[in-house]
Amino acid sequence: MLTRQISVATPIFLLIFVIQEAVIAQFRLPGGGFSILMIFALTWAVLSHPEVAAVIGFSAGILMDLSQSASGPFGQWTLIMLLAGYAISYIGYGDDNIHANAIGIVFFVVVANFFVEIAYLISGALLGVSTGAFSQIVITLLGMSIWALLVSPIMLPVFTRLHALIFDSRSSI
Repeated sequence: MLTRQISVATPIFLLIFVIQEAVIAQFRLPGGGFSILMIFALTWAVLSHPEVAAVIGFSAGILMDLSQSASGPFGQWTLIMLLAGYAISYIGYGDDNIHANAIGIVFFVVVANFFVEIAYLISGALLGVSTGAFSQIVITLLGMSIWALLVSPIMLPVFTRLHALIFDSRSSI
């Protein structure tokens, strides 16, 4: 990534993080709610090259580790989001049917959100973080996936425009 792209993307990530922490985290939604930062990072990962998606995942993971609601050790979200960003981009890389289709992007984001939460749960159990009852875990996983399914299509036009504004290869520098 060029210096311009990093310098423009950083304030956007910080703004999304502030919106997540100041507004979204204050809502007590049934089923665990949603993370707009995770949806944002996964959407950008779907639209990016694998190397760029890894940087996006790393950045989002550090911000998620800095969140007040993060219960695991520092670095757990960073590792998971780095791997998830790279994986989701690698799977969809070169497939124009995904990039040109909003339903494909939403599908990838919701499925990736579900698997990221499962990876966080499994890695937390390996690191000794208390998880809770099985029924509560299932309700939270399903609830977060449903919220991601509801929020992703609403925010997709904004996220894709921001991505195109920053990472569009047709810009003349």
